[in-house]
Amino acid sequence: MQRGVFAVLALVFFCSQGIAAEPGGTLERIKSTGTFTIAHREESPPFSFVDEQKRPAGYAIDLCLRIAKAVKDQLGLAELDIRYVAVSSENRLQTVADGAADIECGNTTNTLSRQQMVDFTNTIFITGASLLARPESNITSLADLRGKAVTVVEGTTTEKVLTERLKRELIDANVVTVKDHNAGVEALEAGKAVAHAGDQLVLIGLAKAAKKPGHFALASEVFSYEPYALAVRRNDADFRLVANRALAQLYRSGEIGEIYKRWFGDWGGKPSQLLLAMFALNALPE
Repeated sequence: MQRGVFAVLALVFFCSQGIAAEPGGTLERIKSTGTFTIAHREESPPFSFVDEQKRPAGYAIDLCLRIAKAVKDQLGLAELDIRYVAVSSENRLQTVADGAADIECGNTTNTLSRQQMVDFTNTIFITGASLLARPESNITSLADLRGKAVTVVEGTTTEKVLTERLKRELIDANVVTVKDHNAGVEALEAGKAVAHAGDQLVLIGLAKAAKKPGHFALASEVFSYEPYALAVRRNDADFRLVANRALAQLYRSGEIGEIYKRWFGDWGGKPSQLLLAMFALNALPE
């Protein structure tokens, strides 16, 4: 009996030693290095992209810079270097999970399956997927894709929802995956596809950035629900709290309205009632 007790105590001791030996959290690492690493997208305007000066910019980048300031203040650092790492739709979550970035700032949808790999901050935006097409193609809904090719960025929630909806509604369309939204637009211009699927405001941004005004049209149908959030490493409650506190302060103060206007004023008009409700619900008190 005593031998069994000693065995259990030994197991507990060695397990606790193993836990103690694990690396510290994100805040501890940032404090020791003086660096805050942001994973960003290169071609997802207006959320996360590289501007004309070759600098990361966008709605999500602005939010992450506010979080960086909150981290700096929390840790009492005199200086905090901001480092950027470009990611794609395929490697963005793995980059955070592996510790190559502290936070992913883009247009990433928070899903239950993705929470197996990373955690997410509170919601930063709500949108839905739609279709971008040439006006002469008269694409207004998924039903119009029957017998035609549609592009979508590989590894996105839009790809999954699009495939499921087409199958469920018995729409025989050819889904062509591409590496990014620019590749989808290129396929449209080359006549290799009649539509490109993506989140509505991203598609609006692509249409606005087109060389010829009116070159693309947005379909009226929205076929998914996409709650965006910022990806962080799993099981790091302290860092996630700092991030959520910074977001809540932006929502409470109304500063989020100015940030929205900066990036969406010329693109998507006023925020939707759903988005305003999300801001209000996440304006958590201290």
